[in-house]
Order: sequence, then C-alpha cells, then structure tokens
Amino acid sequence: MNYVFVLAFGIGIVAGLRSLTAPAAVAWAAHLNWLNLLGSPLAFMASTAAAVIFSVLALGELIADKLPMTGKRTAPAPLVARIITGGLCGACL
Repeated sequence: MNYVFVLAFGIGIVAGLRSLTAPAAVAWAAHLNWLNLLGSPLAFMASTAAAVIFSVLALGELIADKLPMTGKRTAPAPLVARIITGGLCGACL
C-alpha cells in the first residue's frame, strides 16, 4: 500500500505545529536512507549538514517558543515560515 499521502498529511500536521521540526525529521529520514532523494533537486536534505542544521534550528525554535517575549504563531512571518517548510517537506515526500 502507498503511504505517501499518510506521510504527507502527518508531516503537514507537524509543520503546522512547529516550522522547523518537520524539515529536521525529513532531513534525518533522507540522511538515514528511509527517504530516497538522490538525483532530485532536494538531495541536499539527505546531507549530514542539513540534518544537523535543521535539528539545531528545531531545538532553538522549541526553546524560543517557551519564552514569554515570543510572538504569536498566527502572525504573518511565522505562518509563512510554516507554509514554506511544510511545502519543502511535502515536496521531499
């Protein structure tokens, strides 16, 4: 059975909650060869550097979201960031 739509739906939910957790998960999946991106324009997601950078950024985002001075998630900039990273992850899948 083809699970692409289920995976895309799931990663879309994750991208809607945190903008950098979804790319970190996709980068690690590609890096561990669970997701084949070889020969595609998105092959950079399989690199060690991408996996580490997205993981560090996701951790930073998680910490920053807990701070009282952090703005609303529904503000235009964070909303656009979640749409872009969700689109990137969907394209990888």
